Amino acid sequence: MFIQTEATPNPATLKFLPGRVVMPEGTFEARNAENAGVSPLAGRLFAIPGVTGVFFGYDFITVTKADGEWQHLKPAILGGIMEHFMTGAPLFTNADAAIQEDGEEFFDEADASTVATIKELLETRIRPAVAGDGGDITFRGFKDGIVYLVMKGACSGCPSSTATLRNGIQNLLRQFLPDVREVQAV
Repeated sequence: MFIQTEATPNPATLKFLPGRVVMPEGTFEARNAENAGVSPLAGRLFAIPGVTGVFFGYDFITVTKADGEWQHLKPAILGGIMEHFMTGAPLFTNADAAIQEDGEEFFDEADASTVATIKELLETRIRPAVAGDGGDITFRGFKDGIVYLVMKGACSGCPSSTATLRNGIQNLLRQFLPDVREVQAV
């Protein structure tokens, strides 16, 4: 098994590509060992000293570190991922436990068409680009011209995430939707 690695815009996060589907649908994020308990793979990765975050996308895994050098952590992470897939262990001990909610969406019914367009732009233009960097962004709400988004994986805590929100996502949404004034991370 050959696992590729890619740098992400977040220097504390690396993207691992195992050459197979990791999560056929949705995403999963664990920001501590307790949240990782529903996944044998996430638990295995959190057992490596220095790992502080694990994110599963369709065909990638991003791992976030607190401190230490990637040259020291990377071999243990690669070994943990390889061992997991080679043993054929399930990704989750309970499939229902893997379903994560970002919180209930909020918006005024009068803004339903604007929200539908925001969601379509997120799905078709923004999320694919963000997944390429090892993360994910999902819609949370829209109120008073402000779009609220949840940032996950490599995007969460990334030094360039503010620039991504302001210069990328906000400008794109404003181009299509004059009602959008601002974009904020939740």
